[in-house]
Order: sequence, then C-alpha cells, then structure tokens
Amino acid sequence: MSTLYLLHKPYRMLSQFTDREGGDRGPRATLADVIDVPGIYPAGRLDHDSEGLLLLSDDGELIHRISHPRHKQPKTYRVQVEGTPDDAALQALRDGVVLKDGMTKPAKVRRLEASGLPERDPPVDPKRHPVTTWLELTIGEGRNRQVRRMTAHVGHPTLRLVRVAIGPWRLDGLAPGEWRRETLHAPSRRGGPGRASARRPKTAPRGGKR
Repeated sequence: MSTLYLLHKPYRMLSQFTDREGGDRGPRATLADVIDVPGIYPAGRLDHDSEGLLLLSDDGELIHRISHPRHKQPKTYRVQVEGTPDDAALQALRDGVVLKDGMTKPAKVRRLEASGLPERDPPVDPKRHPVTTWLELTIGEGRNRQVRRMTAHVGHPTLRLVRVAIGPWRLDGLAPGEWRRETLHAPSRRGGPGRASARRPKTAPRGGKR
C-alpha cells in the first residue's frame, strides 16, 4: 500500500518545500507552510499563480505513475477567463489549437454558471475585468502553462486557474491550504493507480494555513 496526500495549493504558493531563488520581496510561500509531513514530494506541479489540487507522496514509483505523461492522467481545471467566449471559441478548444509547441489534443470544455470555489485572496479585480466567464476544461497533456495559452489563443486570457481533479482524485471538500490523506492499494496490472486502487478518504488529518 502507498499513502497519497491531496493538497489544495493556494494562490501565489510554490509547488515545492523551499524557495531556492527568493526574490526582492523576500521568501515566497512554499508547501512547508501548509503541510509538515516528512519525506513527501509532489507528483507534478502547479504554477505560482495557479491554485488547486496537488498530489504528494513518499512513494517514488507512485509519483512517477501519476506524473509521467505516458500514463495520461486527465487533469480538470476551472478557469476564469476574460470576456464571454462564444461557441466558436469553445469548439476550437475542443478540436485543438495550434500553439508554439504544436497542436493541442482535443479538450473537454463547458461553461459554468458559477465556479463552486472559495474566493481568491486577492480576488480578480472587477474594475480591470468587468466581464468574466468560468469554464471547466479537461486535458490529457501537461505542457507548460497549457490551459492559459489555449484560452489566450482563442482570445480570452485566463485570469484565475484552479485544478480540481487529477485522474480519479478530486479537490472536493478542501479549502486553500488544507489537505487529506488517502491509502492506495497495490497498482493495477496496467501500471497506473486507477480508480479501483484508491479508497475513499477516511477521517483524515487536515492542515490549515499557517
């Protein structure tokens, strides 16, 4: 069995436990500020200005199965974009768009009436961005800042991006800075963690913002 930690990474936090570079404004927030389990590492990453689900474990093989592109774990994002995308823009995302590093694979895309997410601190400025739309996108790739580049390509830059699912694991029930633990069975014969291998969360420890 392996242990997996599901963390809601807050906005403007690094997807690592130390800030190796720092900056003019001093050290940036890191994972060490919200989770203090020793010996765990993230499976993949989220950008400093992105939020949402980050998976961590002390099992290197599990991290590889989750993060390696060969296993094609789909990732779902809720994205607040500038303006109101029309049907043609959404269809372009579904069909795939041409970025500098090539054509993207088709994505699942739908409009949302509301994000269903907690407010960001600070929020998107309504004076600078008076009209915005929430979308939900599911992609099977992991290119650098891919979702942001896709929405910008169709004329609607991303203002806020929150990852809500990686494969069978979901962000549900976690506030920014909170986490929960899951115990996984042995991997499936196909080598991926799979839905059948993951138990539902028990009454798990949570870490709040510090």
